[in-house]
Amino acid sequence: MKFCSQCAHPVSQLVPEGDNRLRFVCEHCHCIHYQNPNIVAGCLPIWGDQVLLCRRAIEPRYGFWTLPAGFMENGETLEQAACRETDEEACARVRDLALYTLFDLPHISQVHVFFRATLADLDFAVGSESLETRLFKESEIPWSDLAFPTVGRTLECYFADRLGDHYPVRNESLPPLLTGLPGSPT
Repeated sequence: MKFCSQCAHPVSQLVPEGDNRLRFVCEHCHCIHYQNPNIVAGCLPIWGDQVLLCRRAIEPRYGFWTLPAGFMENGETLEQAACRETDEEACARVRDLALYTLFDLPHISQVHVFFRATLADLDFAVGSESLETRLFKESEIPWSDLAFPTVGRTLECYFADRLGDHYPVRNESLPPLLTGLPGSPT
């Protein structure tokens, strides 16, 4: 960051009084520009023994399969963000959302949250950010073509938990992976 978004004067990096870390601060208008983690919200849409996946039409990871998910917007709840992303990417409506996985990704300043959800109907289609949408049984999941580790981990948890019909909320911190994909969400 070079300029203040409030007054357009140059900013400096310094530790504001009462704080304990470097922040971008405008010495002209005294605005402190906090930079906080981004939240990615999504769904694990279920229909019987199948899950709905989307093949990405955007970078990062163009052409790879993912659960419908994306960055949360200001003014919406996690659940609203997950439903919106599911509608945008798969033109799908979901119901009975239940918090399922929460991943801390401090190396990219993100938190990924997935809800287990039931598809309201089979009226889904390709959204603007998808090349393809499809229901998969566990044996059909394209494991080596999944876009992000958080998607793979959510699917692993789901298929393991489904055996006992018990779905605890899982919170994990995932380490950086040596994928050669700088800047991509993992």
